[in-house]
Amino acid sequence: MNRSPETYQRMYFIGIGGIGMSALARYFMQNKKSVAGFDRTPGEITLELEEAGAQIHYEASVSNIPEAFRSKEDTLVIYTPAIRADHVELRYFREHGFDIQKRAVVLGAVTRNSVCLAVTGTHGKTTTSGILAHLMKETEMPFTAFLGGISVNLNNNYVHTGTKYTVVEADEFDRSFLQLHPDIACVTSMDADHLDIYGDKYQLEKAFRDFAARIGNDGKLLVRSGLPLKGMTFGFDKNDDYSISDIKISDSTYLFTMGTPYGEIHEVSFGMPGRHNLLNALAALAMAAESGAPLGRLAKALSTFKGMKRRFTTHHRSDEVVYIDDYAHHPAEIDAVAEAVRSFYPGRRTRVIFQPHLFSRTKDFADEFARSLAQFDEILLLEIYPAREEPIPGVTSAWLAEKIRDTPVQVISKEELAEKAKSDKATVYLSLGAGDIGRETETIKMAVTA
Repeated sequence: MNRSPETYQRMYFIGIGGIGMSALARYFMQNKKSVAGFDRTPGEITLELEEAGAQIHYEASVSNIPEAFRSKEDTLVIYTPAIRADHVELRYFREHGFDIQKRAVVLGAVTRNSVCLAVTGTHGKTTTSGILAHLMKETEMPFTAFLGGISVNLNNNYVHTGTKYTVVEADEFDRSFLQLHPDIACVTSMDADHLDIYGDKYQLEKAFRDFAARIGNDGKLLVRSGLPLKGMTFGFDKNDDYSISDIKISDSTYLFTMGTPYGEIHEVSFGMPGRHNLLNALAALAMAAESGAPLGRLAKALSTFKGMKRRFTTHHRSDEVVYIDDYAHHPAEIDAVAEAVRSFYPGRRTRVIFQPHLFSRTKDFADEFARSLAQFDEILLLEIYPAREEPIPGVTSAWLAEKIRDTPVQVISKEELAEKAKSDKATVYLSLGAGDIGRETETIKMAVTA
């Protein structure tokens, strides 16, 4: 039946601790809706939601669903594609005729009546949308943001200063972004990924074309230079509509010239390492500028962006040891991290701790992972994080390790991190992956700085 979400008083989230789900939960709580839900394990996000009034439990059981949320007239059930179809609570709601909607459908509904600024791409969308939210806030634009990560500046994945504009991360997984109605959109990248969903790169690219076709007649599409989509371009060529040139590095900060349709801006500064992050910053500024934000203030605001948690997050930096944690879980993302390390820490020996994410992704890109990881001097591999998947016979971290040539590599357990993380030779350490390796940063930091 799919009523409008706003017509319900109670929202029940299956997987409420997810980064996208929790942002929606915060939105509904701000709008005086009652919120409850399930997640597998407690964490910082779920504890914050509970403190704000959400009722959350961590054991999947019908008996744990609060009584008030068992009224199908008053309750909307929201879930993500990561939830299995046989989940006991999802099955209960389905069997009892509740309105059950995917997170992407709900996000599309709640953003429909605003000017929707949608950031998509196989890589870069979380950082780009985080920068965009920061720029909108610094230039006092009335907006609401649903982010796919925690902004360091805002210490949140949900931001609300008004309702005229909405900033959303448009996720291509499960074709979720086709539920949105963007007015201004950007595409940061279109590398092959999620082949368990799309089958091949052609179908993935078709989904991005379908997304671009959803932009309104008066809307605008910004496309990273070189991608097979028509729109305003951003890149490192001065012929692009938005461009970055004359790049210098000073005191761990980029200084550059920015070209725009409205003129050049000189001596722009930005502190996140990596040329990919320069493009993310450029895309965000372009979206904000096309929304009407003042260009000079936007360029100035870039210098105060502190990053997104788990996006090249520096947990320790000294002359002796640097430790960086990053969400990178695709070969192209690992390449971007490696380039950033070479730019900001040239000549230093590196050790990477990588947790592969998904058996299917590891299988599909095994050779690419091997080449990307071999850019570092030493490699530690954790076992594959399964997320929503069952194991694939023969696809293991040991199998991946055999593909890595001429670089020292070990497969270790998480229990061995404290013992194995440190090297006698390395001075730059990295932990990479989209699984639960992010929970091990304190253990790794203590080990490598001891």
